[in-house]
Amino acid sequence: MPHSKGFRHRKDERTLHETPIGEVVDGLLREKTFARGMPIGQLAAGWAEVVGPRLAAESAPVSLEGGVLVVAATTGPWGAQVRFLADRIRVRAEEALGGGTVATVRVVVRPEPRKGL
Repeated sequence: MPHSKGFRHRKDERTLHETPIGEVVDGLLREKTFARGMPIGQLAAGWAEVVGPRLAAESAPVSLEGGVLVVAATTGPWGAQVRFLADRIRVRAEEALGGGTVATVRVVVRPEPRKGL
């Protein structure tokens, strides 16, 4: 049976007993594979509050690993705008996530910034 990338090394056994969904979600969030996606999901959900509605329409957070927030912009000029505002975006992203997670902002340009989120 094919396995998803994050489930390849699971050691727990499947069960036929009912389990409350909250326990399932809590268990998944304790796993590194799922937990590391939470901050970028939070940023994506509130991106307009972080960068403003106009810039949010032309950009999107793509990844956050090792303190580096990668932001995709739709065109070079919008990428330049994100670069210009990088320090402010870093501070606002830190506020949105609770601090200590975003050290720097890196910008990439691609026509569909939200693709892959």
